Amino acid sequence: MTNISGTTLDVFPLCLGGNVFGWTAGEEESFAVLDAYAAAGGNFVDTADVYTEWVEGNSGGESETILGRWLAARGNRDEIVVATKVGMLSGYDSLDARTIRSAAENSLRRLGVDHIDLYYAHRDDEKTPLVETLAAFDALVKEGKVRHVAASNYSAPRLAEALAVSDREGFARFVALQPEYNLMERPKYEGELADLVAQEKLASFPYFALASGFLTGKYRPGAEISSARSGRAAQYLDERGARVLGALDEIARAHGTPMAAVALAWLAAQPTVVAPIASARTTEQLAEILPMVDLALTPEELDRLTTASS
Repeated sequence: MTNISGTTLDVFPLCLGGNVFGWTAGEEESFAVLDAYAAAGGNFVDTADVYTEWVEGNSGGESETILGRWLAARGNRDEIVVATKVGMLSGYDSLDARTIRSAAENSLRRLGVDHIDLYYAHRDDEKTPLVETLAAFDALVKEGKVRHVAASNYSAPRLAEALAVSDREGFARFVALQPEYNLMERPKYEGELADLVAQEKLASFPYFALASGFLTGKYRPGAEISSARSGRAAQYLDERGARVLGALDEIARAHGTPMAAVALAWLAAQPTVVAPIASARTTEQLAEILPMVDLALTPEELDRLTTASS
């Protein structure tokens, strides 16, 4: 377990993404994945109110509802660090005070809990003054409905400004950032944003840690893959992608472990990263990523992957 700096939260090195719950994984499949993750020592689950609004017939909140039913059925609320988000669900897609308050109450109800451990601003809202957004988050923390707040998809300048506002006003400050970051998507995070996260002692929890499944190795030239994410993963099928897959192949064989675990281990070894976020539709998929927890890549292997993905 690793402590999130500035908090009392200790989290597993792999955060389980809940974006598939209610989408490609039904309730029964989701429960099986959650059970297997917890049995392996996992205690950190990431969801959002907007999951899975994009599915025909859904209205959002499905993932939170499934997670809440699992927590109730297993009676393990105190053992799980629950992270959810506000700011992207239709009708709740801003960060004004009223939206944050209402969305938080809805998330608490769906999750069946009395507090959220880590509550994210899902994306920046430049139309709402930061002081209003941060005051609303602070009020939830003071009431005990949220333990800590965090940001997702913020630029370095806006994140710096938000932290400065919190410090000036005495508000609860963001303790973490959730950026898109993986072997195939590096420039948006590395540099100014990562430097700020390090300077401010924030934790980084990268999403799309497996580049929409591309880094599992199942997407190859000519391969026919039936997956909800195949279109996004296919964008990486170029010369650089082939280099990365080649390096992952060799390192995975050397360790006798899945390629996905190697890709996640590279990410976990990067400065500021506390735990990558990865989802699993089935227990078989979960078994492909769990080995990253105990996988220690050598400096040479890390360098090889860094070079291949440059």
